[in-house]
Amino acid sequence: MPGADTTLDAILGGRLRLAQPARGHRAGTDAVLVAAAVPARPGDVIADFGAGVGTAGLAVLVRVPKTRALLLELDAETAALAEANILANILHERARALAIDVADAGLGPTVSLAGTVDHIVSNPPFNPVTGRQSPDEAIVRARVAQEGQIEDWMRAAARVLKPGGSITLIHRPDALQEIFAALARRYGGMTLRFIHGQAGEPAVRVLVQARKDSRAPLRVLMPIVLNQPGGGFTPEAEALHNELAAIDMS
Repeated sequence: MPGADTTLDAILGGRLRLAQPARGHRAGTDAVLVAAAVPARPGDVIADFGAGVGTAGLAVLVRVPKTRALLLELDAETAALAEANILANILHERARALAIDVADAGLGPTVSLAGTVDHIVSNPPFNPVTGRQSPDEAIVRARVAQEGQIEDWMRAAARVLKPGGSITLIHRPDALQEIFAALARRYGGMTLRFIHGQAGEPAVRVLVQARKDSRAPLRVLMPIVLNQPGGGFTPEAEALHNELAAIDMS
């Protein structure tokens, strides 16, 4: 149950209930979209990199039956909330939360993760470092991308993924150059879908998916538009948020 500093919220049409901090980074459209884009099938193992309270990883489990998830989160208090959310949603036989640095995944005490994961999902911190930041370290970790973080996380992903396994992340479009550089030596078959708040407006996010050791070329698929001109979700966005629809990245 939520405490004084947390709230209890529901996403995916009420199918997933989440205790999360009342302030700071909170579950939203980014996590819903990236979870919907993971090409998981029953029996697959998913790792959520930078899981926060577990939104993206648990959303994959809700959408795809008989999958399992590891929720990797650096902040111990946030990882404890993720574990509580696993229990609250009766997913304890399919998921667990680990309080570790994603960059260390597959090394040292987490060596058992190496080569065991079918798909990685990630809604990473992606705000740029600025001169004015929150004094709350947990909020900064959840929101602000540290220098070299994408490279470190893509290297860790390559360690834990099975051959041919996928990584799916959501990020800012202006970070694509850094993402390409981090993926280039380890992944291929890269697919992009840009996310627009309104039709005719610049993209606000991009979904990126790639396969470990693939040599397939880059593809850019049709964009996703979230909102109708008069307000409210487009039919596609409504289905993604409330009807467990999947995003085709194939």
